Amino acid sequence: MKHFPGSTYRLQFHKGFTLDDAAAIADYLKRLGVTHVYSSPYLQAVSGSMHGYDVVDHRRVNEELGGEAAHERFCKRLGDTGLGQVLDIVPNHMSLGVQNRYWWDVLENGTNSLYASFFDIDWNSSEERLRDKVLVPILPDQYGRVLETGGIQLTRKGHSFVVEAAGEVLPVAPQTLAPLLIKAAEYARNDTLEFLGESYGRLPSLDVTDRRTALVRHRDKLVLHRLLQRLCSEEEDIPKAVDRMIAELNTDYDALDQFLSQQNYRIAFWKTADQQLGYRRFFDVNTMIGLRQERDYVFDETHALLIRWLRQGVIDGVRVDHPDGLRDPLQYFRRLREKAPEAWIVSEKILEPGEWLRDDWPVEGTVGYDFLNVALGVLIEPEGLQRLGELYRDFTGDDHAFAEIAHDKKLAVEQEALGSDVNRLTNLFVEICENHREYRDFTRTEIRRAIREIVGCFSVYRTYVVPDRGEIIEEDRRRIDRAIECAKKNRTDIDALLFDFMRDVLELKVSGQQESEFVYRFQQFTSPVMAKGVEDTAFYCHNRLLAMNEVGGDPDGEGLSVADFHLYNERMQKTFPDTMVTLSTHDTKRSDDVRARLAVLSENPEAFIEAVRRWNEMAARHDPERIIDHTTEWFLYQTLVGAWPIDGERLRTYMRKAMREAKVRTSWVLNNAQYEGALNGLIDGLLGDTRFVGCLEEFVGVVESAGRINSLSQTLMKHTAPGVPDLYQGGELWDLSLVDPDNRRPVDYELRRKLLVEIDSMHVTEVMRRSDEGLPKLWTIHHALQLRNEHPEWFGREADYEPVLARGPRAKHVIAYLRGGNVLTVAQRWTLRGEPWESTAVDLPEGKWRNWLTAEHIEHRGGEIKIADCFSEFPVALLARVD
Repeated sequence: MKHFPGSTYRLQFHKGFTLDDAAAIADYLKRLGVTHVYSSPYLQAVSGSMHGYDVVDHRRVNEELGGEAAHERFCKRLGDTGLGQVLDIVPNHMSLGVQNRYWWDVLENGTNSLYASFFDIDWNSSEERLRDKVLVPILPDQYGRVLETGGIQLTRKGHSFVVEAAGEVLPVAPQTLAPLLIKAAEYARNDTLEFLGESYGRLPSLDVTDRRTALVRHRDKLVLHRLLQRLCSEEEDIPKAVDRMIAELNTDYDALDQFLSQQNYRIAFWKTADQQLGYRRFFDVNTMIGLRQERDYVFDETHALLIRWLRQGVIDGVRVDHPDGLRDPLQYFRRLREKAPEAWIVSEKILEPGEWLRDDWPVEGTVGYDFLNVALGVLIEPEGLQRLGELYRDFTGDDHAFAEIAHDKKLAVEQEALGSDVNRLTNLFVEICENHREYRDFTRTEIRRAIREIVGCFSVYRTYVVPDRGEIIEEDRRRIDRAIECAKKNRTDIDALLFDFMRDVLELKVSGQQESEFVYRFQQFTSPVMAKGVEDTAFYCHNRLLAMNEVGGDPDGEGLSVADFHLYNERMQKTFPDTMVTLSTHDTKRSDDVRARLAVLSENPEAFIEAVRRWNEMAARHDPERIIDHTTEWFLYQTLVGAWPIDGERLRTYMRKAMREAKVRTSWVLNNAQYEGALNGLIDGLLGDTRFVGCLEEFVGVVESAGRINSLSQTLMKHTAPGVPDLYQGGELWDLSLVDPDNRRPVDYELRRKLLVEIDSMHVTEVMRRSDEGLPKLWTIHHALQLRNEHPEWFGREADYEPVLARGPRAKHVIAYLRGGNVLTVAQRWTLRGEPWESTAVDLPEGKWRNWLTAEHIEHRGGEIKIADCFSEFPVALLARVD
């Protein structure tokens, strides 16, 4: 029996907020009205993880969160309270390091490892020195310099040996112990040690896919390790001889270099990763390696505990992180659905404007970024937005279209941070061309440039062509065609024949083993390029209205009409009625309340530019050399308006991250100390300037009320639109958080618990009087969830979505719709001017109704109901049948 959530509440686990801490607020969440806790990943992650996506062991619960015992207490508490649970899972990648036993085994045994085929590693590198090796880019300087200053050493820990470098420890290949142990045996004059050394040297080498022989080799290796351990513990001369041998090796840099060259990895300067890394990463994070989930034994090994929890009812569903990184997402979801047919499965699939989730994916929907952008878009005033763009261009001098910026930033990230991935694709396509004589004269340089340009022209995260099944749909074919034509137009210096050949390969018109491999890897590559080039870079460069710079959003968009909003919801009700709908996540660039306030700028752009010009004049006192450019100032002023009040520490941390992400004047790799120092000086100066702060607070005071109405409108829509509403931790009160780590600050649950108790005996007028405490938002969420819990059938897959059109002079300011004929949502937008509603009205079907947000009962004979009456006591209305 399926136990789909009625609503979810996202919790971020880390060592400062454990499973026991979560159990302690279960009663509060139940009283709030949510049905399911939505947990961030809590399988064993690296020590100190603040998010849980860096998993090192899928078989156990994170010890820093309390481990298995705390997990049992947490799940029991949820069950006793009547709450279900959804878990965020990470199938695409694992974190590297000593704690990851799979990775340690790969570094130790290379292609002979039991887990060599678990990870997406290119063992057949085109560079001979990296053939059958893994690049480990951890050194602070060039390898030779570090080696000859003693920065790399072989050490013994008991009977085992490790290489220590740059604060990391790495295993030693068993067969490379042979000459070392034989030498030590000479010192100790011990035949048994010599025999062990020779036995290590006889361990076989095998193919990466030969798992049966790998098991035998693994057994023999363990036997030798145990014998060596016993020998070291029983004969005291042995450890001394071994340590003597190690000391000699560590002082003979030529010998040490020779020893290191025989390992299954190549230790290197950290900067080499961008161009030479031989494994697929999570985006550009070197410490997170891609998993081969398309292999059934990898899926089974990494999902065993999860599947058991789903079958036992410990959890009711999963959020699947980054499915676009997988080789074949459809295959993955089918396998997951087969193992857990009753589970609620949502996919963290980022949809670009105009893109829809594939209807053949056996999932309930997305994690809600699409709804987030639609809900924001309908609150933005299009004409004002257009004017704001003109003022932005006048003030900053930047007239670049967002698409142009995004394209250039994608090319930059391909050339720099993701260069090794481009090289891997290039090597593949060079081999493909070699096998087709009409294309074999295209050079490596031409191929690399063509690949970068095509990927830079992609308008979505990826396509889903499956060579092994011969699957390609028309939508993917069109997207590939558009990208190819765009690339040909941009790079007329490259022969169009090369672009056409790449199109034929990507569209399966040319087939073969290498061609198939290229298609899979190309599709896995476009997603990180979009994420790093657009989300994490371009979104910090095009700053017209920051509220629109959100995951899956279009910073150059024009806003949405009410009709567009209805069309989206009608489609979702027909296709994915159980999708997740959200307004804030752990990954959003700004919280829903910050975006709601910033949307108000589109209603009076002239007032904003007037304020910006005043602030710019004041800034001259605190940045006398004018180091900070106008684009950064515009970004800073919008941030202050959206997040005010904010202290200096939070603002400095955020602006440093934002400017480094933009990679214009500073970056994570090349910090511009002068620029960052000037920016900090400007921030400190402005926040310490009473005239500036007074002017800022005056402006915020003008937009704050309209921003709160926007927040209540989108909050109510989230709880009544098709799908399962999700609430990010702490967001039940006004939350003016920015991107992580700002949005992961501790949540004051005692305050929220206290306020939730208080509002149960409040009248709506008292709630509005205490607006500054966030009570209107808590009130809206609590009452909407109560209604959903009492009548889930009014919001489910069988509940129709029916647009309700307003009439009258302010009809465009109203968003209204019916669910299942029994619930009428009435929200408002464009409220800055506070104009009267006059005769504006919507139709209400005949019957007895109750406004759940004011407790007002209405007996209606059918016909229109005045909007002024709907909003007489509260800014939004939630009318439900009571007959």
